[in-house]
Amino acid sequence: MTIDVSRRSLLALGASLGVSLGAGLGASAMLGSSALARAPKLGTQTPYWHRFVLGDAEVTVVSDGPLPLGDPSGTFTGVPKEEVKKMLADNFLSPDNVVLEQNSPIVNTGDKLILFDTGMGTSKMFGASTGRQQKSMMEAGIKPEDIDAVVCSHAHIDHIGGIVDANDKPLFPNAQIYISQTDFDFWTDEGKLGSPAKDFVVHARKNLLPVRDRIKFFKDGEEFLPGVQAISAPGHTVGHTIFMVSSAGKSFAFLGDLSHHSVLLLERPRMEFSYDTDPKQAAESRVKLLTMLAANKIPVMSYHFAWPGYGHVAKAGDGFHYYPQPMQMTL
Repeated sequence: MTIDVSRRSLLALGASLGVSLGAGLGASAMLGSSALARAPKLGTQTPYWHRFVLGDAEVTVVSDGPLPLGDPSGTFTGVPKEEVKKMLADNFLSPDNVVLEQNSPIVNTGDKLILFDTGMGTSKMFGASTGRQQKSMMEAGIKPEDIDAVVCSHAHIDHIGGIVDANDKPLFPNAQIYISQTDFDFWTDEGKLGSPAKDFVVHARKNLLPVRDRIKFFKDGEEFLPGVQAISAPGHTVGHTIFMVSSAGKSFAFLGDLSHHSVLLLERPRMEFSYDTDPKQAAESRVKLLTMLAANKIPVMSYHFAWPGYGHVAKAGDGFHYYPQPMQMTL
């Protein structure tokens, strides 16, 4: 027996079923509406860490929290402020409030656990959203006492502020501290306490002097830890350094503050940044090293790029373009 079902009969059947089902559902909803609870808003976010593999090493990125700079005018200079705001708006970023991240990689080589930069610590100079590095480490299952080495790109507060706690007690009790001697000498100089750099000097002295006996100085080009090579990048500070991190033939460059912004200081790398000790020298270092990294297709991690700050840079006209690496959620 063959049943011929036309499109019109199917539509009619669907309509009749919809009416009867709707009536039934409506009745049950009216009878039991109090039982259909709405889920409450949770008001929480995912933990602030991310993990990936680099050769034989495991890298865990932890955050010290967002660092808002506010209006870009006066901070990013050398370009008309209207152009700066347009660059931000064209990239769907607020033209009135530049927000940086603070991304610290922790590299587990199998023999050493190495942390790069330590965040703002107890200082709230840039607002209440900073100072969560220790919490991020806890969320990632990493204990401060297990850190073997703390590597500092430079001695600005948002990079060395988490070496000691509010009572000047070292937060990484078993770690050697690595920094360039040029930066250490400059930012711990008591004679600069009366200068415009006073706040940065106060915090550098607070965090670096209590661990002076555990500080080791590296030199430009030196592989001072297994798989970690220092590359001088002066200008942002006198001893600012980036690091090539390598394991089993894989590498990435930790940029520190070579570039604070993935749009402004990449598209216009000779734009100046008001927190640079020598803005012209900083721009020269930025162009030179980004050109090298782009030509060699070396992945980068920037301390201040959007979370988690890992990707590639490529040449684009007179500047560069940043391509974030998709987060891979399996190791």
